[in-house]
Amino acid sequence: MKRTYKIFCLLIFFSQQLVAQELHFSQYYNSPLMVNPANTGFNPDYDYRVGGNYRNQWANIISNPYVTSHLWADAQLFTNKIETGWAGIGASLYEDGAGSANLKSTKGYVTLAYHQMLGNESLLSLGFGFGAVNKRIDKTKLTFDNQWNGKFFDSNNPIDGGENFAKTSVTYFDMQVGLNYAWFMSDKAYFNAGFSLMHVNKPSESFFTNQPLIDNSIPIRYTFFLNGNYKIGNLWILNPNLYYSNSARTSETVLGMNANRNLNSDASQQLILGLYYRNKEAIIPMIGYQINDLKFTVNYDATTSSLSNFNNRQGGYEASIIKSGVYNKGQRSIKCPTVKF
Repeated sequence: MKRTYKIFCLLIFFSQQLVAQELHFSQYYNSPLMVNPANTGFNPDYDYRVGGNYRNQWANIISNPYVTSHLWADAQLFTNKIETGWAGIGASLYEDGAGSANLKSTKGYVTLAYHQMLGNESLLSLGFGFGAVNKRIDKTKLTFDNQWNGKFFDSNNPIDGGENFAKTSVTYFDMQVGLNYAWFMSDKAYFNAGFSLMHVNKPSESFFTNQPLIDNSIPIRYTFFLNGNYKIGNLWILNPNLYYSNSARTSETVLGMNANRNLNSDASQQLILGLYYRNKEAIIPMIGYQINDLKFTVNYDATTSSLSNFNNRQGGYEASIIKSGVYNKGQRSIKCPTVKF
Protein backbone atom coordinates (compact mmCIF):
# COMPACT_ATOMS: atom_id res chain seq x y z
CA MET A 1 0.00 0.00 0.00
CA LYS A 2 2.84 2.40 0.83
CA ARG A 3 4.46 1.72 -2.55
CA THR A 4 1.16 2.43 -4.35
CA TYR A 5 0.78 5.71 -2.44
CA LYS A 6 4.33 6.80 -3.30
CA ILE A 7 3.82 6.07 -6.99
CA PHE A 8 0.53 8.00 -6.93
CA CYS A 9 2.21 11.03 -5.33
CA LEU A 10 5.09 10.84 -7.78
CA LEU A 11 2.71 10.86 -10.76
CA ILE A 12 1.01 13.97 -9.36
CA PHE A 13 4.39 15.64 -8.96
CA PHE A 14 5.35 14.80 -12.56
CA SER A 15 2.08 16.17 -13.93
CA GLN A 16 2.59 19.46 -12.08
CA GLN A 17 6.19 19.73 -13.31
CA LEU A 18 5.26 19.08 -16.94
CA VAL A 19 2.60 21.79 -16.92
CA ALA A 20 4.99 24.31 -15.42
CA GLN A 21 8.01 23.47 -17.50
CA GLU A 22 6.79 22.44 -20.95
CA LEU A 23 10.05 22.31 -22.91
CA HIS A 24 12.72 23.89 -20.74
CA PHE A 25 16.45 23.98 -20.17
CA SER A 26 18.44 24.99 -17.12
CA GLN A 27 20.77 26.70 -19.61
CA TYR A 28 17.88 28.75 -20.96
CA TYR A 29 20.36 31.53 -21.80
CA ASN A 30 21.92 29.14 -24.35
CA SER A 31 18.58 28.50 -26.10
CA PRO A 32 17.60 32.14 -26.76
CA LEU A 33 14.92 31.55 -29.41
CA MET A 34 12.97 29.31 -27.03
CA VAL A 35 12.91 32.03 -24.36
CA ASN A 36 11.85 34.95 -26.57
CA PRO A 37 11.44 35.34 -30.36
CA ALA A 38 12.80 38.89 -30.01
CA ASN A 39 16.20 37.28 -29.31
CA THR A 40 16.34 36.26 -32.98
CA GLY A 41 19.37 37.92 -34.54
CA PHE A 42 20.20 39.73 -31.29
CA ASN A 43 23.92 38.96 -31.27
CA PRO A 44 25.80 42.22 -31.96
CA ASP A 45 29.26 40.64 -32.29
CA TYR A 46 28.26 38.09 -34.95
CA ASP A 47 26.15 37.67 -38.09
CA TYR A 48 24.86 34.17 -37.28
CA ARG A 49 24.65 31.48 -34.60
CA VAL A 50 24.01 27.73 -34.73
CA GLY A 51 23.27 25.89 -31.50
CA GLY A 52 22.23 22.61 -29.96
CA ASN A 53 20.91 21.63 -26.51
CA TYR A 54 20.39 18.25 -24.88
CA ARG A 55 18.73 17.48 -21.52
CA ASN A 56 18.18 14.19 -19.70
CA GLN A 57 16.26 13.99 -16.41
CA TRP A 58 14.49 11.47 -14.13
CA ALA A 59 16.69 8.66 -15.53
CA ASN A 60 16.75 6.83 -12.18
CA ILE A 61 12.98 7.19 -11.59
CA ILE A 62 11.26 6.09 -14.79
CA SER A 63 12.32 3.46 -17.34
CA ASN A 64 12.20 5.94 -20.25
CA PRO A 65 13.63 9.21 -18.89
CA TYR A 66 12.51 12.66 -19.95
CA VAL A 67 14.86 13.60 -22.83
CA THR A 68 14.77 16.91 -24.70
CA SER A 69 16.81 17.83 -27.78
CA HIS A 70 16.90 21.21 -29.47
CA LEU A 71 18.56 22.46 -32.65
CA TRP A 72 18.40 26.13 -33.57
CA ALA A 73 19.98 28.80 -35.74
CA ASP A 74 19.54 32.52 -36.34
CA ALA A 75 21.10 35.24 -38.48
CA GLN A 76 21.11 39.00 -38.92
CA LEU A 77 19.64 40.57 -42.06
CA PHE A 78 19.97 44.01 -43.66
CA THR A 79 22.76 45.12 -41.32
CA ASN A 80 24.35 47.19 -44.10
CA LYS A 81 21.07 48.46 -45.55
CA ILE A 82 19.34 49.84 -42.44
CA GLU A 83 21.36 52.60 -40.81
CA THR A 84 19.99 52.35 -37.27
CA GLY A 85 18.75 48.79 -37.07
CA TRP A 86 18.64 45.29 -38.52
CA ALA A 87 16.34 42.29 -38.85
CA GLY A 88 16.75 38.73 -37.65
CA ILE A 89 15.51 35.37 -38.86
CA GLY A 90 15.74 32.05 -37.05
CA ALA A 91 14.50 28.48 -36.91
CA SER A 92 14.15 25.95 -34.08
CA LEU A 93 13.41 22.23 -33.92
CA TYR A 94 12.55 20.50 -30.64
CA GLU A 95 12.12 16.81 -29.84
CA ASP A 96 11.32 15.32 -26.46
CA GLY A 97 9.84 12.15 -25.05
CA ALA A 98 9.31 10.20 -21.85
CA GLY A 99 7.45 7.35 -20.23
CA SER A 100 6.61 3.74 -20.98
CA ALA A 101 3.90 4.89 -23.43
CA ASN A 102 6.49 6.79 -25.49
CA LEU A 103 4.83 10.18 -25.18
CA LYS A 104 6.71 12.25 -27.75
CA SER A 105 6.57 15.85 -28.87
CA THR A 106 8.04 17.48 -31.98
CA LYS A 107 7.97 21.26 -32.42
CA GLY A 108 9.26 23.38 -35.27
CA TYR A 109 9.27 27.20 -35.33
CA VAL A 110 10.34 30.04 -37.57
CA THR A 111 11.07 33.31 -35.75
CA LEU A 112 11.41 36.85 -37.06
CA ALA A 113 12.58 39.98 -35.25
CA TYR A 114 13.45 43.61 -35.84
CA HIS A 115 16.04 45.51 -33.76
CA GLN A 116 15.97 49.32 -33.65
CA MET A 117 18.69 51.46 -32.07
CA LEU A 118 17.38 54.21 -29.76
CA GLY A 119 20.21 56.70 -29.93
CA ASN A 120 23.71 55.32 -29.41
CA GLU A 121 23.23 53.42 -26.14
CA SER A 122 19.99 51.41 -26.26
CA LEU A 123 18.14 48.97 -28.47
CA LEU A 124 14.48 47.91 -28.73
CA SER A 125 13.57 44.57 -30.32
CA LEU A 126 10.24 43.02 -31.36
CA GLY A 127 9.90 39.39 -32.42
CA PHE A 128 7.31 36.88 -33.60
CA GLY A 129 7.33 33.09 -33.81
CA PHE A 130 5.18 30.73 -35.87
CA GLY A 131 5.30 26.96 -35.68
CA ALA A 132 3.69 23.54 -35.80
CA VAL A 133 3.50 21.08 -32.91
CA ASN A 134 2.89 17.33 -33.01
CA LYS A 135 2.36 15.14 -29.94
CA ARG A 136 1.85 11.39 -30.06
CA ILE A 137 1.50 8.40 -27.74
CA ASP A 138 1.48 4.60 -27.99
CA LYS A 139 -1.64 3.66 -26.06
CA THR A 140 -0.97 -0.09 -26.50
CA LYS A 141 1.75 0.32 -23.88
CA LEU A 142 -0.65 1.81 -21.32
CA THR A 143 -2.61 -0.03 -18.64
CA PHE A 144 -5.95 1.08 -17.16
CA ASP A 145 -7.92 0.50 -13.99
CA ASN A 146 -10.51 -1.78 -15.65
CA GLN A 147 -7.72 -4.20 -16.65
CA TRP A 148 -6.88 -4.96 -13.00
CA ASN A 149 -8.44 -8.30 -12.02
CA GLY A 150 -7.32 -8.22 -8.40
CA LYS A 151 -3.95 -9.87 -9.02
CA PHE A 152 -2.54 -8.38 -12.21
CA PHE A 153 -3.39 -6.21 -15.23
CA ASP A 154 -5.20 -8.43 -17.75
CA SER A 155 -4.18 -7.49 -21.30
CA ASN A 156 -7.29 -9.25 -22.67
CA ASN A 157 -9.51 -6.47 -21.32
CA PRO A 158 -10.15 -3.40 -23.55
CA ILE A 159 -6.93 -1.41 -23.70
CA ASP A 160 -8.53 2.02 -23.59
CA GLY A 161 -10.20 1.51 -20.24
CA GLY A 162 -13.19 3.51 -21.43
CA GLU A 163 -11.03 6.64 -21.68
CA ASN A 164 -12.49 7.60 -25.08
CA PHE A 165 -9.25 7.99 -27.00
CA ALA A 166 -10.12 9.80 -30.23
CA LYS A 167 -6.56 9.71 -31.62
CA THR A 168 -2.99 8.94 -30.65
CA SER A 169 -1.47 11.90 -32.50
CA VAL A 170 -2.41 15.58 -32.45
CA THR A 171 -0.99 18.47 -34.52
CA TYR A 172 -1.67 22.19 -34.15
CA PHE A 173 -0.41 25.65 -35.10
CA ASP A 174 1.30 27.79 -32.43
CA MET A 175 2.24 31.48 -32.17
CA GLN A 176 4.67 33.55 -30.04
CA VAL A 177 5.47 37.21 -29.56
CA GLY A 178 8.23 38.95 -27.58
CA LEU A 179 9.80 42.30 -26.73
CA ASN A 180 13.39 43.08 -25.67
CA TYR A 181 15.21 46.16 -24.40
CA ALA A 182 19.01 46.50 -24.17
CA TRP A 183 21.05 49.30 -22.60
CA PHE A 184 24.74 49.53 -23.51
CA MET A 185 26.01 51.62 -20.60
CA SER A 186 29.67 51.39 -21.66
CA ASP A 187 32.16 48.94 -23.12
CA LYS A 188 32.33 47.41 -19.62
CA ALA A 189 28.64 47.21 -18.68
CA TYR A 190 25.47 46.03 -20.40
CA PHE A 191 21.84 45.40 -19.34
CA ASN A 192 19.05 43.48 -21.09
CA ALA A 193 15.39 42.74 -20.23
CA GLY A 194 12.77 40.83 -22.19
CA PHE A 195 9.15 39.70 -22.02
CA SER A 196 7.41 37.12 -24.19
CA LEU A 197 4.05 35.39 -24.65
CA MET A 198 3.92 31.78 -25.84
CA HIS A 199 0.79 30.02 -27.19
CA VAL A 200 -0.79 33.38 -28.01
CA ASN A 201 -3.45 31.68 -30.15
CA LYS A 202 -4.31 29.21 -27.32
CA PRO A 203 -4.27 26.07 -29.50
CA SER A 204 -6.31 23.02 -28.48
CA GLU A 205 -4.44 19.87 -27.44
CA SER A 206 -6.10 16.57 -26.50
CA PHE A 207 -6.02 12.86 -27.38
CA PHE A 208 -9.63 12.43 -26.26
CA THR A 209 -13.03 13.06 -27.78
CA ASN A 210 -14.37 16.59 -27.48
CA GLN A 211 -16.19 17.29 -24.22
CA PRO A 212 -18.18 20.56 -24.03
CA LEU A 213 -17.39 21.25 -20.37
CA ILE A 214 -13.62 20.68 -20.69
CA ASP A 215 -11.29 23.36 -22.06
CA ASN A 216 -8.42 21.69 -23.94
CA SER A 217 -6.75 24.93 -25.00
CA ILE A 218 -3.13 25.52 -23.95
CA PRO A 219 -2.91 28.57 -21.66
CA ILE A 220 -0.65 31.47 -22.56
CA ARG A 221 2.83 31.17 -21.09
CA TYR A 222 4.35 34.44 -19.81
CA THR A 223 8.15 34.65 -19.65
CA PHE A 224 10.34 37.44 -18.29
CA PHE A 225 14.13 37.62 -18.11
CA LEU A 226 16.89 39.97 -16.99
CA ASN A 227 20.59 39.70 -17.67
CA GLY A 228 23.71 41.81 -17.86
CA ASN A 229 27.45 41.78 -18.43
CA TYR A 230 30.09 43.51 -16.32
CA LYS A 231 33.78 43.41 -17.20
CA ILE A 232 36.45 43.37 -14.48
CA GLY A 233 39.83 44.31 -15.89
CA ASN A 234 40.74 42.03 -18.77
CA LEU A 235 40.30 38.83 -16.77
CA TRP A 236 36.61 38.39 -15.94
CA ILE A 237 33.19 39.12 -17.44
CA LEU A 238 30.32 38.54 -14.98
CA ASN A 239 26.92 37.63 -16.43
CA PRO A 240 24.06 37.63 -13.85
CA ASN A 241 20.75 36.15 -15.06
CA LEU A 242 17.14 35.97 -13.88
CA TYR A 243 14.38 33.94 -15.58
CA TYR A 244 10.69 33.72 -14.64
CA SER A 245 7.94 31.83 -16.48
CA ASN A 246 4.26 31.42 -15.57
CA SER A 247 1.50 29.31 -17.11
CA ALA A 248 -1.83 28.09 -15.71
CA ARG A 249 -1.01 29.20 -12.15
CA THR A 250 2.30 27.32 -12.17
CA SER A 251 5.64 29.07 -12.37
CA GLU A 252 9.38 28.55 -12.68
CA THR A 253 12.09 30.89 -11.41
CA VAL A 254 15.81 30.46 -12.14
CA LEU A 255 18.50 32.87 -11.02
CA GLY A 256 22.28 32.81 -10.95
CA MET A 257 25.41 33.96 -12.71
CA ASN A 258 28.02 32.95 -15.27
CA ALA A 259 31.61 34.13 -15.07
CA ASN A 260 33.91 34.05 -18.10
CA ARG A 261 37.65 33.90 -17.32
CA ASN A 262 40.04 35.06 -20.03
CA LEU A 263 42.77 32.43 -20.46
CA ASN A 264 45.18 34.16 -22.85
CA SER A 265 46.17 37.55 -24.24
CA ASP A 266 43.88 37.55 -27.29
CA ALA A 267 40.83 36.10 -25.44
CA SER A 268 40.62 33.24 -27.93
CA GLN A 269 40.13 30.85 -25.01
CA GLN A 270 37.80 31.31 -22.05
CA LEU A 271 36.82 29.23 -19.04
CA ILE A 272 33.10 29.54 -18.16
CA LEU A 273 31.85 28.92 -14.61
CA GLY A 274 28.25 29.24 -13.46
CA LEU A 275 25.95 28.58 -10.53
CA TYR A 276 22.14 28.77 -10.61
CA TYR A 277 19.16 28.00 -8.42
CA ARG A 278 15.74 26.88 -9.64
CA ASN A 279 13.30 27.98 -6.94
CA LYS A 280 12.32 25.08 -4.65
CA GLU A 281 13.68 22.53 -7.15
CA ALA A 282 17.42 22.40 -7.80
CA ILE A 283 20.90 23.85 -7.43
CA ILE A 284 22.61 23.98 -10.85
CA PRO A 285 26.41 24.20 -11.19
CA MET A 286 27.70 24.76 -14.73
CA ILE A 287 31.10 24.67 -16.43
CA GLY A 288 32.14 25.40 -19.98
CA TYR A 289 34.90 26.30 -22.38
CA GLN A 290 35.04 28.70 -25.32
CA ILE A 291 37.66 28.68 -28.04
CA ASN A 292 37.36 31.43 -30.63
CA ASP A 293 33.71 31.34 -31.79
CA LEU A 294 32.81 27.89 -30.43
CA LYS A 295 31.31 27.50 -26.94
CA PHE A 296 30.51 24.27 -25.07
CA THR A 297 28.86 24.12 -21.63
CA VAL A 298 27.49 21.38 -19.35
CA ASN A 299 25.49 21.53 -16.14
CA TYR A 300 23.99 19.22 -13.53
CA ASP A 301 20.71 19.76 -11.64
CA ALA A 302 21.09 18.69 -7.99
CA THR A 303 17.54 18.16 -6.71
CA THR A 304 16.46 20.10 -3.61
CA SER A 305 12.69 19.48 -3.80
CA SER A 306 10.60 16.57 -2.46
CA LEU A 307 11.57 14.66 -5.61
CA SER A 308 14.85 13.92 -3.80
CA ASN A 309 12.90 11.28 -1.80
CA PHE A 310 12.66 9.26 -5.00
CA ASN A 311 15.86 10.07 -6.92
CA ASN A 312 18.36 10.32 -4.03
CA ARG A 313 19.04 13.92 -5.10
CA GLN A 314 20.27 12.72 -8.49
CA GLY A 315 18.91 15.29 -10.94
CA GLY A 316 19.20 15.88 -14.65
CA TYR A 317 22.16 16.87 -16.77
CA GLU A 318 22.37 19.12 -19.77
CA ALA A 319 24.80 20.08 -22.54
CA SER A 320 24.90 23.01 -24.94
CA ILE A 321 27.05 23.91 -27.94
CA ILE A 322 26.97 27.18 -29.92
CA LYS A 323 28.95 28.20 -33.00
CA SER A 324 28.90 31.88 -33.96
CA GLY A 325 30.37 33.58 -37.01
CA VAL A 326 30.49 36.51 -39.42
CA TYR A 327 30.02 36.60 -43.20
CA ASN A 328 32.64 39.23 -44.03
CA LYS A 329 34.62 40.91 -41.26
CA GLY A 330 35.82 43.77 -43.43
CA GLN A 331 32.32 44.85 -44.49
CA ARG A 332 30.40 44.20 -41.27
CA SER A 333 28.49 47.12 -39.78
CA ILE A 334 28.61 47.27 -35.94
CA LYS A 335 25.81 49.48 -34.61
CA CYS A 336 26.08 49.08 -30.82
CA PRO A 337 28.91 48.59 -28.30
CA THR A 338 29.38 45.22 -26.62
CA VAL A 339 31.16 43.91 -23.54
CA LYS A 340 34.01 41.61 -24.54
CA PHE A 341 37.67 40.88 -23.83
